[in-house]
Amino acid sequence: MAFDGITTACLKKELSDKLVGGRITKIVQSETDELLLTIKNNAAQYRLLLSASASLPLVYLTGQNKPAPMTAPGFCMLLRKHLGGGRIVSITQPSLERILRFEIEHLDEMGDLCRKFLIAELMGKHSNLIFCWEDGTILDSIKHVSLAVSSVREVLPGRMYFIPHTQDKLDPLTASPAEMTAAICAKPAALGKAIYTTLTGFSPAMAEELCHRSYLDSGRPASALEDTERAMLEHQLLRLVEGIREEAFTPQIYYNGNEPVEFSALPLTMYEDLKSEAFESVSALLETYYAAKNTLTRIHQKSADLRRVVQTALERSRKKYDLQLRQLKDTEKREKYKVWGELIHTYGYGVPEGSRSMQALNYYTNEEITIPLDPTLSAQENAARYFDKYGKLKRTFEAVTGLLTETENEIRHLESIQAALDMALTEEDLAPVREELVEYGYIRRRSQKGSGKKPKLSSKPYHYISSDGFDLYVGKNNFQNDELTFQYASGSDWWFHAKGVPGSHVILKSMGREIPDRAFEEAGRLAAYYSKSRGGDKVEIDYVEKKHVKKPGGGRPGFVVYYTNYSLVIDSDISGLKLADN
Repeated sequence: MAFDGITTACLKKELSDKLVGGRITKIVQSETDELLLTIKNNAAQYRLLLSASASLPLVYLTGQNKPAPMTAPGFCMLLRKHLGGGRIVSITQPSLERILRFEIEHLDEMGDLCRKFLIAELMGKHSNLIFCWEDGTILDSIKHVSLAVSSVREVLPGRMYFIPHTQDKLDPLTASPAEMTAAICAKPAALGKAIYTTLTGFSPAMAEELCHRSYLDSGRPASALEDTERAMLEHQLLRLVEGIREEAFTPQIYYNGNEPVEFSALPLTMYEDLKSEAFESVSALLETYYAAKNTLTRIHQKSADLRRVVQTALERSRKKYDLQLRQLKDTEKREKYKVWGELIHTYGYGVPEGSRSMQALNYYTNEEITIPLDPTLSAQENAARYFDKYGKLKRTFEAVTGLLTETENEIRHLESIQAALDMALTEEDLAPVREELVEYGYIRRRSQKGSGKKPKLSSKPYHYISSDGFDLYVGKNNFQNDELTFQYASGSDWWFHAKGVPGSHVILKSMGREIPDRAFEEAGRLAAYYSKSRGGDKVEIDYVEKKHVKKPGGGRPGFVVYYTNYSLVIDSDISGLKLADN
């Protein structure tokens, strides 16, 4: 979710409650676009992170410290000079803009009391941290913006600070619900887009939420709403704005399984089916959410080379598969050539020399057919020519059929590796995938001391506990799938897998007890979630006792066969399941 104006309002309340009246004791510029302020207030110490990163602008309280660089940047030195020991007088938010303005009181060089402003603008690539005099004159900023960069506003020392109004939006805190509804319905756009382009502080997600609360389709044209629908939209808009005005914030993160999907300062009823986690502090929410997102992003970046290798191999294999299919199609005439040769042998003795064709009764179908002939050859030579064509196409058919099976298995194998990469959450999870790619010749083994030995793989499968106390294990990659199925699981345990798509092996441990239907359903949901069908509402799952699952001779990792199984169709929602501690 975008760090929108509503989240900013929630953060402003938290920071005001904890920091107003506090003194700034330390200022560190740990990154080129990031500050860390240490503030003491009410016998407590707080660390305030302010980031103007273009990709992830944030402001929140954190318990983590960051080391100061050996040489402080100029902007940091300026803040230390003016704000060191200063007291935070107020923290305000203009309208519902993604802006926080810290008013700081301090003594100047003459000992006189004066006030200055540190302004955090959290606006994507336009984010900035701007330091101003009390009259709004800019002293400096963490990013300088000249007219060559922006024609809307210069952010340079000596210029006056102002908030650029590039879009004509209404302030939900001052405009009436009727005025806002009328402006929304006047937009020639889909309702969801009309909401977030009309109202300050509303992100696309919050616009979707307002539509959901109003029982309206966000993709419907805003101008097409009927009077009763406008009234419902106006009513829900009033309730939502009242919650913001009264600061009735309830910060929550919504999860799909263990992956954070969305966060909000207000309840998102459109995600009521997902697992949610409530936070007393929006700072804790932001730190938790973005830490999880950063982990996924970092692993995705670390796996980029492996993904590229797999994608390249997949594209090559798919092209090869298409070529082999065309070659196989070309052999479809082989049986026809065989029949023609036989018919010429049978009836060709009466064909005049130099004939370009002959009529014959096909005794296989009892139909009269015309057989083309080479007029320069005799009937027997024409028959021999067709038999030669038949033999060549038959050999091609047999060879291509085998190659097609090999290529199909290779594509399935690569798709399973791709699924394992999507599932990886740590560097330990990536190691088995890299090793598998090495073993099958897709990448070379890195030269290292003691080469020739496989690296030690420390990644472990996911371990869930069902609602009825049964152990559920999920393989993260093909090696783990084989290990779970053929080494860890016993014959009476149950094996699950999404039908016809790459995915994890899921083992439901029976523990010598009768297993209730709910445990089977939860194991099926895990198999659906940890597969290429994740997100589907109706995923077909095969399940069978482990003793019926076999490993084919020479089969690639993770590949199994079974000849009898049960099936169930289920969704991929695992929000009701939690990972075990071990």
